[in-house]
Parts: sequence; C-alpha cells; structure tokens
Amino acid sequence: MAEAAVEVLKLTIDLILYSPGFDFEGIRPEVSKIKLELESMQSFLRDAERYKDGHDGLSCWATQVRDAALKAEDVLDEFLYHLYSVKHGGFLGFLRRAVVFPKEMWNRCRTVNRLKEFKREIKDIAKRSKRYDLSNREKIPNHHHSLNYAQNIGETSFFVENTAIIGIDEESHQLLEWLIDGEKQRTVTSIVGMGGSGKTTLAAHAYNSLAVKKSFDCFVWVSVSQKYMIEELLKEIIKALSSSKSASPDFATNYKQLVETIVNLFEGKRYLIVLDDVWSSILWKQVNAALPDHNNGSRVIITTRMEDIASYPYGAGSHVLHCKPLLKEEAWKLFCNKAFCGEPCPLELQDIASKLLDKCDGLPLAILALGGLMAPKDRTELKWREVYNSLNWHITENPLLDEVKTILFLSIKELPYFLKNCFMYCCCFPIEQWVGAGRLIRMWMAEGFLEERKGLSLEDVGKIYLRELIHRNILQVEKHNSLMRPKLCKLHDLMWEIAHFISERENFLSICIPQDLEVEIKARRISLHVSDWSSYRPGQDMRYLRTFCAFNVKDREGFPLDGVLSNFRLLRVLELIGAPIDSLPKTLGKLFNLRYLGLKHTKISELPVSISRLRNLQTLDIRRTLIKELPKEIGKLRKLRHLLVYTGSDEEVFYYVSGMKGPNTIVELKDLQVVNCLEANSDLVQRIGELTQLRRLELTNLKEDDGTALCASIEKMKDLHHLLLVAKDENEYLQIGGLSSTPLVLRKLTLAGRLRDIPHWLSSLRNVMYLHLHWSQLTMDPIPCLSKLPVLERLTLINACSDEIKELCFETGFLRLEDLYISRFPELVEIVIHEGTMPKLMRMTLNKCKRLRRVPPGIEYLRNLEKLQLNHMSEELIAIIYSNNRVELSKLRLIPSKVYERTSSVLYGEHN
Repeated sequence: MAEAAVEVLKLTIDLILYSPGFDFEGIRPEVSKIKLELESMQSFLRDAERYKDGHDGLSCWATQVRDAALKAEDVLDEFLYHLYSVKHGGFLGFLRRAVVFPKEMWNRCRTVNRLKEFKREIKDIAKRSKRYDLSNREKIPNHHHSLNYAQNIGETSFFVENTAIIGIDEESHQLLEWLIDGEKQRTVTSIVGMGGSGKTTLAAHAYNSLAVKKSFDCFVWVSVSQKYMIEELLKEIIKALSSSKSASPDFATNYKQLVETIVNLFEGKRYLIVLDDVWSSILWKQVNAALPDHNNGSRVIITTRMEDIASYPYGAGSHVLHCKPLLKEEAWKLFCNKAFCGEPCPLELQDIASKLLDKCDGLPLAILALGGLMAPKDRTELKWREVYNSLNWHITENPLLDEVKTILFLSIKELPYFLKNCFMYCCCFPIEQWVGAGRLIRMWMAEGFLEERKGLSLEDVGKIYLRELIHRNILQVEKHNSLMRPKLCKLHDLMWEIAHFISERENFLSICIPQDLEVEIKARRISLHVSDWSSYRPGQDMRYLRTFCAFNVKDREGFPLDGVLSNFRLLRVLELIGAPIDSLPKTLGKLFNLRYLGLKHTKISELPVSISRLRNLQTLDIRRTLIKELPKEIGKLRKLRHLLVYTGSDEEVFYYVSGMKGPNTIVELKDLQVVNCLEANSDLVQRIGELTQLRRLELTNLKEDDGTALCASIEKMKDLHHLLLVAKDENEYLQIGGLSSTPLVLRKLTLAGRLRDIPHWLSSLRNVMYLHLHWSQLTMDPIPCLSKLPVLERLTLINACSDEIKELCFETGFLRLEDLYISRFPELVEIVIHEGTMPKLMRMTLNKCKRLRRVPPGIEYLRNLEKLQLNHMSEELIAIIYSNNRVELSKLRLIPSKVYERTSSVLYGEHN
C-alpha cells in the first residue's frame, strides 16, 4: 500500500505549505521539492501496487517507497511537535522562547538535513524503478494469472450438481420467474453480492435449467472480469453464437463491425446472455448496442460485486437480486456435506465446527473451501482447534483455501488508492464487532485518509468513501439510520482476516492479543484486543505511533495511562471506549498531534485543563461518561469539528436525552460541525448562531423565553441537517413559531417539549426525512399538516397530542413514509387509514394507546407493511386478536410479522 502512504505524506506536506505560520527558512523549499518528487512517482506506484504480488523485485521497490514516505512523515510531524511545544504567548512565553531558541534552531537545521536526506533517498529509489518496466506486461504475469484463476473458479459453477446447491431456492425461483415471464421487452437482471456469495452459481443454475433451455433460441455466457478488452469480449459473444454453424463468420477488426455482426446473429432470435463478474458500468454502455431489443422476451443477466452496477438504469422492467448469506441451518448442512461427506458432525466436534462456520458468515464459497480443508483432518477436537487458532495463516497461505483468497483479494486489488488505507483501518476493531459509520469516518479523518475535494467537507468525503466500500460489498451494513444512511458496518470475518494480514505485512496496523504483548511491534497503529490491561507494558519505542485503540477491557485495576501517553507524542487517534479509567493525566496535553479522543463509556468525571493544548483535536467523544460540565478551556480547541457529549435513556420518558453544561467559549470553535448535545443557557442560545457552519445541533434545557433568540440563531445556520431541541421540562413550552425560514437542507427534526400550535413552517420542510414530536401535547390533529411533507420516511409521535385528540385520520399523503411509531395516546380511540395513504409503510408500532379497541381500519390497504407491533395495548384489543376474530384477523393476514405484547409476555404471530 505504498501509494496510500505517499498520499498521507502529501496531505501532511500540504499542511505545511498552505498553513500560515510555517514559513521557516529552508524548510518550505525542501518540502515543496519533495512533493514534486512524490507526485512524479505516484502514477508508477499505482501500477506497482497492482502488480507487485508475486513479483519480488517490484514488491521490494514498493516497500522501500512506503518506508521512505513514513520516515518523511515522522520528520515533518516531529518538527511540528517541537514547534508547538515552544509556542506560548505573553511574557512567560517570551522568556521560554528565549531559553529554547538555540534548541529550536538546532531542530530546524536537523529537519532541513533530514528532508534533504529523504529527497536523495527517493531519487535513488526512483532510479532503481527503471529496472521494472511495467509497460511490458508479459514480465509480470501474476495479476493476469490471478484473474484467469478467479474466472476458472466462477466457471466451475456450470458443473455443480443441483443436489449440491443449498440455500438459494427462493432466489432461484425468483430468477427463473423473471427470465421466463411474459414480459416482451428485453430486461436485465442484476445479481449482486460480495465475492464468493454464490452469484455465479445462481446464474448458472438458471442458465442450465430445462425451463430456460426451452424458452430461448440462443445462449451466451461471457466471463468479463476486471481487465476486459471490449473487442475481445465481443469476439467471445460471436464465437458462442457461431459455434453451431459449420463455419464461424470472419471476425471484424473494429468495434463497430463487431457490434453489427452480433446484431445480425441475434436477428429474429430470443436470446439469453450472461455477463459474469462485471466491475464497471462502462461495460453496459459498450455492449448495449450489440444486444437488440426485438420485443420478443430476450433477457440479460449481470453478476457483479458492485451495488452501483446492479442499480444502474438498464431500462424498464429490470430487476436486482441480492445474494444473501446462507442461514445458519443451510450453512451447517453445506459444511457437513463437504467436511463429512454428508454424514452428521461428530458430537465432540460440534462446538469447534460451529465456531469455524461462524467465520464464514454464511458465505457459500468460504463454507465449501473450509469444509474441504477440514475433511482430511483427524476428527479430533485438538486438530480442529489448531486450524481455528491459525485461521489467518490458512486463509492467506494454505493452498487449500486459494479459491477464497483469490476471490476476496480481487475485491481489494482494484480498490482506488484513497480507499486502501480506509479498508485496512477497519480491522483495528475486533472481528465481528459492528462499528458506527460516523465513528469510522471521524477516525479516518483524524488519520488524514480523507482527501480534500472542492465543494465537499471532510465528512462528506468520508461518507463517499464509506458508501464506495459498501457498494463494492467489502463492508457489510447491519442497519441504516433514520435518513437511510449506513449506521453500523463491519468487515466480513474472512475479509477482516485478509485486512489483518495485509496490515501486518505492510506494518500498517498490529492487532495485539495477550500473547503478543512482549513482541516487538513495528506498525504505526496498535489495537489492543485484551481483557487484562495490567499485562500490557509498552517497553519499546512508540514515538511514531499514530493510533492506539483498546477494546474488550475488563481489568478493574485500570491501565497505566500516564506512562503509556508519554510514549505517544505523535499520536493522532486515541480510542479508549469503555476502558476502566476514571481520570486523564496531565500528559494528555503533550499530544499536540491528537485529532481524535474517544472516551465513551468510561468513568471519567472531568477533563483536565491541559486539554486546551490539543490544538489539532477534531473529535472529542465523551458520550455516556460521568462528566457533567465542560471546562472553559474547551474554547481553545479551534480545530474541533465534533463535540459529542450525549447521554440518553429510555425514549418513552421525557428526559430521554440529557445535555452537558458547556461554557459560552464554545462559540469560538468556528470549525465545529456537530454539537451533540449541550445544555443551553440564555447567553449560549443567543450566540450559538455564530457557528454558521454547524450541521448538527442538539440543545436541551430550553426555556420559553429563549424562543426569540433561538429562532434568530437557527435562521443563520444554512447548512443545518439535524436539529434536536429539548425543553427544560415536560411543562415548558418550546417557543419556535418565530422562525421565518428553516434550513433548506434540514433532514432530521426532533422537538421535545410542549407546543402551543403546530409551527407554521412545519409543512414547508421539503427535505425532512425524519420527524420526532415528543411530549408536544398539541390540541389539534397534526396528521393533515404532516402529510404534506414530501420525503418524510420516519414519523415518531410520543405523547404528541393532548387528551382532546380522540382520532388520528391518515386520509392522504405520506407517500414515502416507511416507519410509523405512535406512543402514549391514552385517550386515542381510533386510527383510520384511507386507501392510497402511506403506500410504502413497512413498519408500524402502536404503544400505550389503552383506549384503542380495534385494529386500525384500513390497515389492509398497507400492501408493503412487513411488521406490526402492538405494545401495552388494551386487553380488549389483545383479546380480540387472540380470539381469532375473523374481521380483525382478515386485516392482518397479509402482514409477514406481527408482535403483540400481552401483560408482561411477548407473543409472536405466525409468519404467513
């Protein structure tokens, strides 16, 4: 990953070149020259990274470039460290500078000399690169070999017997239905999933089926892969179409003639063509002209790992089929078929076999490969556990798992350079652990992995990177937040093992477990996966460490944080989530380079004054700690972008969020993007509008008298995406009717507190996707107003209406609503749903509506409703449902999942 290391170095160089206060004699010119050298090497590095595996000389060269770039980054960061350490104002600062001036001059001279040395080194490396002529691809066959091998693996799907295919019955039935339905126009079906998920097997199963063979006149299967040549691909189609003829047509030499030949061969025929393993949407633009639509029911199947290719606009009637992981029962059956030749798993191996199977996470190729690996092993628990404990080695080195390695590595090889560091960084979290998307992006940003792009904030760039990894099926997503963006994500277990392998090989990141703690660590990032902190004694030089994370900590004796931090002077990320610490040492202030400080779920009760010296800090995460108030020194953290201080509890009580007291100096933090969430005071409410760049604002403890100043402040925040306002208590009014305009980009709005009226501007929120009215106690039905919100996807109403409201009528609108949550309407007698309203509703929850006596009339019109949940409802309603009342049950029969809570027990309705 040399190119990624060079890119991080370039970002560090830009900090020096374009930031004020760094115009030191001798340093800026040297830095500029180094940047030019690096830029001239980068295009070559991109090829080197792609072809180096299996080519020792090229791999060695790329490693030398990477190591040199890391050394240069250390030189620059050390220079900045010494620079900041002597920056003090006032008379005392003057005296200190006078005392340390000779040392500062020495440090500057040393930096210049070390930069010159680095420049000579990269020039020498560049000279050595001439020995490796990448223009001659024949000299470097390994990459093409791996592509051909992957293609061969895919084509073996043709020879898999139907009896050996497990877990794709539903998908196979759906695919066959789309292929042989009566639709006359040509349609495209995309099968998408991560490498090894069974896309090709599914396509081959349909392609070879008797029903399909009877339905089409001609068939073509083309393996595309990453490095296709369009002319060669078109010739493959011609060969397939001409194979039944006595003589193949003469092959044309240019694209136009090839397309014309294929169109002529398809003339009057109903065809089925499979484009297997597509990596770029450009392919469709190139091949579409050769696939005529004769309105005779021709079909195209595309298999791909890329979500954006699957969702490409192929035309009316096109479909997307996602290859889902196998269910546990299906995975177990497939594994036993391979490992035990269809026999049951021996009782003594069931526990370790289950753990091995969990590593596959439902991935069919991995299950088959692992089953094949274990089949010849001695059927003893000890032998199987040896494989489990060394699975990282087996995946990356054992020839028996070459198929898995090759398929998964292909997804990584073609990652753009700016995504490679982001991918490897994901393995710093424990395997199988889901990670918040926002947290991951903030850590990437702190490490310098996010490249500035015109018109986009670093956070926006991070979201683009994250989506790209998800669309490539490298990152898995467990669930989305209310704005339908990724919320929790993780690497597939086997992809984690590969990321871990690459990270260790590249000295990028080391995962430390107890037995590794005494081993010398060369990586620049350390992630401790230990339960006993007391066993960790960092005895080696860690001055150049950039990330230190600790997870799964259970040691109640705590960790010697003071001694640890003294070794980490260039640290950028310190993640101590849930660590057994109750205080922070003063040495924290020496970490001038720190960009990310994560203390969530710790027992810390206050921040030290020395935190004011963390001038580069971008993220401060102290959510769910014991801290009650932020120190006034927080206002000196001028680069702070994310201030996360939220504490929460049960959403069903008024105080479900609690703010933290903060000084008014917070308004000096002009880079602040997120405030989550602060306890307001009158002065802060008046001045918070100075933070015009805020994207997320959460304020609690608001009083009715704050209304005018609050509205004036909000009107200044044109970039606000997320707004949460909480009144002082449940009897306090939120006075927000004075807003003359709301931010156009506002997407999420939460109002917790009494409202005298429905705000006049509420129905004009054109981009709000999530609305939460909490303890509003409105005296009028808000549904008619809310139905006008054009893109609303989630609506939560908790104690939103007074006892005067007896009925909620969903008469029209809510065209994009997917999630409806209604709770604490004690006097609500009826919910009425008219046909045509809420056409996309998927989930409905009714809670603590004690006077609701029947299932909402019209619920049968909600054709997409997947889940209905009734909690703490009237005994009459529950009794009607369980008495098998035909009228009520007829309304519910099409809902796949129903959950009813009856007194203290939860009963699940049957799945239809």
